[in-house]
Amino acid sequence: MDRFQNTGQPDWDWWSRLWPTPEHTLRTLGLERGDRTVEIGCGNGYFALPAARIAAPASVYAVDLDESLLAELERLAADHRIDTVVPIRGDARSLAAHLPEPVDFAMLANAFHGIEDRAAFVEGVVDALALGGRFAVVNWCDRPREETTIGGEPRGPPTDLRIGPDQTRAAVEAAADLTLVDEVDLPPYHYGLVFER
Repeated sequence: MDRFQNTGQPDWDWWSRLWPTPEHTLRTLGLERGDRTVEIGCGNGYFALPAARIAAPASVYAVDLDESLLAELERLAADHRIDTVVPIRGDARSLAAHLPEPVDFAMLANAFHGIEDRAAFVEGVVDALALGGRFAVVNWCDRPREETTIGGEPRGPPTDLRIGPDQTRAAVEAAADLTLVDEVDLPPYHYGLVFER
């Protein structure tokens, strides 16, 4: 069980320079109260924790391979008295097998570019979605890495791994019966596509 290619977990300060208000990003993507949610590749919970505030009282399943990041997520959830986040150590390529119920909202941030077998991955997400459920893909814009700087340093995946929204849409729609329902700009360097089952 290896991570997707070039999808490491930066620290919270790094994330906050991209998304100073993760709640706003999640609402822009369509997350709503009562949505049973999964964050795929959650790391230490930069999106999973605010998702829990929005989606409450529904559960937010936080799936990752890294036990130390999941332990940090558990600690942070306890510190913030958030009891609806459910950390799950598991491989996202078999997502439905790790979840106790279908979800209304699945989110993958900063990783679609690194997935080798995108069709199999998307099929796995669809298996985890309830009828009418949504799949949000957030990814780096297809721009040269030297143009996406944070703190004066180039950040994000190598230029040759980046894929734009059109390529992402084509890959998702070719893999499964999902329909694009929203495309959003997430400045400064990201886009979001929301698909519905």
